[in-house]
Order: sequence, then C-alpha cells, then structure tokens
Amino acid sequence: MKQSILIAVLALILTSCGGNAKKTNAENAAQAVDTSTVNVYYFHGKQRCKTCVAVGNVAKETVEKAYADNDKVRFTEINTSEKANEALVEKYEVTWNALIIAKGENHVEITDQAFATAVSNPQSLENLIKEEVNKRIN
Repeated sequence: MKQSILIAVLALILTSCGGNAKKTNAENAAQAVDTSTVNVYYFHGKQRCKTCVAVGNVAKETVEKAYADNDKVRFTEINTSEKANEALVEKYEVTWNALIIAKGENHVEITDQAFATAVSNPQSLENLIKEEVNKRIN
C-alpha cells in the first residue's frame, strides 16, 4: 500500500514538472546555427512546479534587464511538449526541464545550478546567467 502511494506521488511530481516530455526525432533536426546571437533557452513541459516557474522568471527578467539594449542576446521559452519545438529539444537532448545558454555550437547547460538557486537565491542565478552570456557575447 505504501509503495503504491509513493509511486503515485512520484508520478504526480514528475508530470507536474514536465518529466513526461520525451526526446523525439525531429523532422528538421539540423536547425541553422546562429553564431551572432546569444540565446538563453528555457525548456519546460506543459505543467510546471514553483521552482520551474521561478527558473523561467529569473532567466527572462535577467535577460530583459541586463541586455535590454543588446539585440544579440535573447531569452526564448520553449515548451517541450509542442511539436514545433522538437528540433531544439532534440538538438540539445532535453528530456526534462533545462536552462541552456548558447551561441552557435558553443553552449552550456546550467539547469542544476538554476534549480538549486532560483527560489532560495535568485541573485546567484542571475549572476551565473550574466557570467555565461558575457562569455559568449564577443
């Protein structure tokens, strides 16, 4: 009985955080590589928990505030459950939520740090995002 309840709770948590988003074969996986723009991609599933929402909000606000005058830095929120986003989901091998900063083929995934700090220390996540974007601006 306890095991059944535990499995049900775990399934609910995974579903609410987008854990059911699976990597699929995209029809157009070879997406053109933009080497002039730094993209801050936030990948998420259809349903999101408090931490998932916080990661997206901190990333978006950081890009909008710190790079408002720089059209070569952009934030893009990507719902992994939408068919139109399959190419990017496959390109970055996203199977869960992810925060990725990319310029051309140069990219870094900072998902673990994002989820560890978005709620408790958003300033730390903001600093990390700016640090990684700044490495790729020039």
